[in-house]
Amino acid sequence: MIKAWFKSGTPWVWLNAAAVSACLIMVIGVLGLVIVRGVGHFWPAQVVQFSYQEPGGEIQTIIGEHVDSSVTPAAMAKTTGHIMADDEDTLVQYLVKTGNRDVTGTDFRWILERNVKQQQAPADLMVVERREWGNFYGQLVALKEGGKVIAEGDQAWPATQSKIDDALAVFGQIAHLEKKEVGAINYSLEQLRLEQKKLQLENRWDAPAQQRVAAKKAELEIEYKKYQTQLLELYRNIRKDSLVAKTENGKEIEIPLAKVVRIYQPNTMSLFHKIGHYGVKLVEFLTDDPREANTEGGIFPAIFGTVMMVIMMSIIVTPFGVIAAVYLREYAKQGFITRLIRIAVNNLAGVPSIVYGVFGLGFFVYILGGNIDQLFFPESSPAPVYGTPGLLWASITLALLTLPVVIVSTEEGLARIPSSIREGSLALGATKLETLWLTVLPMASPAMMTGLILAVARAAGEVAPLMLVGVVKLAPTLPLDGNYPFLHLDRKFMHLGFHIYDVGFQSPNVEAARPLVYATSLLLVLVIVGLNLSAIVIRNNLREKYRALEG
Repeated sequence: MIKAWFKSGTPWVWLNAAAVSACLIMVIGVLGLVIVRGVGHFWPAQVVQFSYQEPGGEIQTIIGEHVDSSVTPAAMAKTTGHIMADDEDTLVQYLVKTGNRDVTGTDFRWILERNVKQQQAPADLMVVERREWGNFYGQLVALKEGGKVIAEGDQAWPATQSKIDDALAVFGQIAHLEKKEVGAINYSLEQLRLEQKKLQLENRWDAPAQQRVAAKKAELEIEYKKYQTQLLELYRNIRKDSLVAKTENGKEIEIPLAKVVRIYQPNTMSLFHKIGHYGVKLVEFLTDDPREANTEGGIFPAIFGTVMMVIMMSIIVTPFGVIAAVYLREYAKQGFITRLIRIAVNNLAGVPSIVYGVFGLGFFVYILGGNIDQLFFPESSPAPVYGTPGLLWASITLALLTLPVVIVSTEEGLARIPSSIREGSLALGATKLETLWLTVLPMASPAMMTGLILAVARAAGEVAPLMLVGVVKLAPTLPLDGNYPFLHLDRKFMHLGFHIYDVGFQSPNVEAARPLVYATSLLLVLVIVGLNLSAIVIRNNLREKYRALEG
């Protein structure tokens, strides 16, 4: 009976079903953890005031967010130096985000539950999100303008909120002037310098050229001085206001409003106010630049860099993969050499990605990019243009990495097309090229899109090769802007995968960076899913279009 049961194959069906179920459970578990930890990062947490007393010490006040708890068995706690009472089975500790790093030197603190005498959530406790030194937790005392107190007590909070809104508006103007206007002038001055050097190298630096360059330079300098005057005035206006806040130990400090992103009192916020705050923080995360060593602010440059690189990689890899597959399937003689090439293509799919990164750095960047600089950009020497890692070389490197996937998928699609369709097209008078271009390739397009989907899924999550050929911790400018030629393929860029690695493993403040790692991981998954869904929709439309012809 058992022997017949094994021969029927039923055990192997159940075994496969169990393996698939286990994989699904693990995937759902990982995604669930990422979603819970990542999505909850932006919710305004309650600020707690702890009355804490160390054994034999005085009662002190600790203010902050209760981030996490740790429960340690008594036997293990004793090995770490903690003194445990006979009736204590576990040691419970709280991780409190106390902020105020400029005052205490640290953002987080572990406290023992048994030493907490009291905990409460006063309504006047506030959170100040700053551009530097992280969050501040305390109480608002007064608002100053030009060093003079203009509001305190109950009037301080609405007046401070109004002043912060004004300061943020001014800060937005400053950012626009610095990034757009002044940035464009600096770019034009650099291009003018390169043009002058190029004319000098070509012995065409004559009087008319000197006059033209000088006139253009003078015009740009006049515009630069105009914007500098505006910036100085804006900075003067934004630096005159500050708020006075009291820390947990009663010390008063002054925080310039120019360094404040927002202030809020989470203990008094209603559910709708918290939802609104959550939405604002989420939009900031998706649209702003990072700050505080990438542990605060947004990750828009990383999103933009990831999507831009994947799109460029797809544009590069698709034609080369299709051409290679068409040659191997339709034109190459099916013999030993062709089989050897297919084996090589399959083996390339298993090469570690870091090897592609080393190859891209050595060949694309140093050899190809260096020669391009010598031929077309001698005026930039010794500073490299294409002889340094950038968006172009990162896209080509990942295109090379994913090329075997596209080749194999396209070949399989070509092999599934019945030979009768080719023969019918040839019998009607079409040439082999016309048959291939007008009949065979359109019918194989769903398989091409399948290869592209697999390529996008792998390329979007790769980090190791990108660390060598173009990705950086923080890119000052995007590869796409309003300066000619608009798309700057030589620029370095940010990437979500590398951002996760950098924040999670290179951050000086690990506890503060941990929630951001989960949020960025979730966003990377969503970006990959979005890119894949777009390709899947196109593939399904193509499949439906040619289904009748295949039948």
